[in-house]
Amino acid sequence: QVQLVESGGGLVQAGDSLRLSCAASVRTLFPMGWFRQAPGKEREFVAAIDCHGTTSYSNSVKGRFTILRDKDKNTLMMQMMGLKPADTAVYHCAVRSGSCTISYFSTSWDTWGRGTQVTVSS
Repeated sequence: QVQLVESGGGLVQAGDSLRLSCAASVRTLFPMGWFRQAPGKEREFVAAIDCHGTTSYSNSVKGRFTILRDKDKNTLMMQMMGLKPADTAVYHCAVRSGSCTISYFSTSWDTWGRGTQVTVSS
């Protein structure tokens, strides 16, 4: 089973940018995505890319975040711009094995990384 390791989180100010990375232990062509979980809240969909390279974003990050996939390096990235305090959360990378489509529900994704903390101060 593929293992995922996230990196790139940190403490930034509102309006700053960050680039998250997710390294997969093996090459996978299945959909990959980012979810986030703030304290006391459920894990929510942020962005994902399917088998064909089609991307999808939550309304809260559309236009500010960009998801990218480097298949040769087994890496998923997410460029985050115009960060807001509401973006503060642990960001998790995920793989949806056995499918070629994106799901907005975390329960539909079967492999998860441990996450990287993003904190945005006002």
